[in-house]
Amino acid sequence: MATEMAEQPARLHRLIERFDAIVKRLVAVAPVPLTGITIVARGSSDHAAVYGRYLLEAATGKPVSLAAPSLHTLYGVEVDYTGQLVIAVSQSGATPEIVRTLEALQSAGGRGLAITNDSHSALARAADDTVELAVGAELAVPATKTVTAEFTAFAITACALGRVGEVPFTRDELDAVPGWVQAVLDDPAPAAAAAEELAGAAQLIIVARGYLFAAALETALKIKETCALLADGYSAADLRHGPIAAVTRGLSVVALCAAGPARADMASLVHELRARQASVLIVGCGDSADVPLPGAAPEALAPILAVVRGQQLAYHLATALGLDPDSPAGLTKVTAT
Repeated sequence: MATEMAEQPARLHRLIERFDAIVKRLVAVAPVPLTGITIVARGSSDHAAVYGRYLLEAATGKPVSLAAPSLHTLYGVEVDYTGQLVIAVSQSGATPEIVRTLEALQSAGGRGLAITNDSHSALARAADDTVELAVGAELAVPATKTVTAEFTAFAITACALGRVGEVPFTRDELDAVPGWVQAVLDDPAPAAAAAEELAGAAQLIIVARGYLFAAALETALKIKETCALLADGYSAADLRHGPIAAVTRGLSVVALCAAGPARADMASLVHELRARQASVLIVGCGDSADVPLPGAAPEALAPILAVVRGQQLAYHLATALGLDPDSPAGLTKVTAT
């Protein structure tokens, strides 16, 4: 896991270097007119899909939804997908229900795009076209470099399909992502210290809002996978709609924050959680952050960096608990759902 985490800056740099070629393929595969986008994924790829939903809806001005694969694989529901771009995301390209769902939605009129690390996979063969992540084999069970590559692929997709002036970051900022990821990896001490604080926790909440919500979900999954610890990812808004009642003295919370429209609401939530005597660690930019993120990163790209911080937290927490983060008990690299 640590080795594959360290590869991320170089792998993301190579992916972004292919920007023009990827954009050309994306423009060619998208229906004209484009009526909407549906994303199909499970696990960590589903968290990349959540990020993609936020980015693509903002950039394209079209509705973006996350598919419910069981509707198509178990219930045989038929929906008209004419004019829809269907993006199926899977690091292995081998999850049967993702392949079957893509095939079903293409048969229903959608145009299919696979985002995968294996261009020869069943998913790639089923799709109308493929964006290959090309990050190399990933051996550790917890996905790391494939996840940040999927997030980055969605950022490129937003550039390809977005309206002029509506993509929430610049090309120069996208080009800077590998360097920002390297800066995070070069500064592991804050994440290691935070992991030591969390080592006695029986349960964790990871909370964010807006673009960073996807990173909260992914961080929670990484901690569950590597540490066998109940960790739940929440939107700040959803946490307030009932679950906050369960926040009591000593509960450990990790709050993901970045500069942007969601920052004030996150600051208010942190105040509420501390008033309930929760122990809150902040991952973000600014002086209040316990685990810093590069301050120059725009809010819409900060999730990629927050995902890397989440990987560090999970790795160091597993180590502190005496667990092997590379091979969590009972998990396999490819899940056959």
